[in-house]
Amino acid sequence: MDQNENMNKDNPETEEKKAEGEAQPQAKDETNGAVPRKEEVDYKAKYLYIAAEMDNFRRRMERERENDLKFGNQKILTDLIQVIDNFDRTVDMLKNDEDPKVKNIVTGLNMVTKQFLDTLSKHGLTTIESVGKDFDPNFHEALAQEYLEGRRPNEVIKEFQKGYSLNGRVVRAAKVVVASDKQ
Repeated sequence: MDQNENMNKDNPETEEKKAEGEAQPQAKDETNGAVPRKEEVDYKAKYLYIAAEMDNFRRRMERERENDLKFGNQKILTDLIQVIDNFDRTVDMLKNDEDPKVKNIVTGLNMVTKQFLDTLSKHGLTTIESVGKDFDPNFHEALAQEYLEGRRPNEVIKEFQKGYSLNGRVVRAAKVVVASDKQ
């Protein structure tokens, strides 16, 4: 026998350490055969959390980009609505004039207004239909109520100002008069 082996046999502490090592086998993980440490579990949880956050962030950015495309031009379109209003007011003031030159001007203004509305509708701006429809506070702003025979209660009977929506979102509610059920 070797001198080192004799020393290990004679040393009771060495034999206890061997016995402890044999008596307590290490628990094994299915993945790599070693027990995951607490730090590894924490890193895995953090990784999964960050991956989920990145996925949520990506979806949120896609939604915001879609909204920017749909509603990014809302400010300028809202400003252009005032131009349409001015065309409409001008036509309303001149439409009863009998002068042929004025009638030609009215016809031209109507054509320009129609072309202007068609162009705006290509960009998602649409007129809210009001007269003859039931009052809806999501699309209409009631300025007054009037009794009008033959009209059902809450029916829009007059429109003071047109309403507009941009891709389904109300940009400006229509200002209307609503029929009442009492005189």
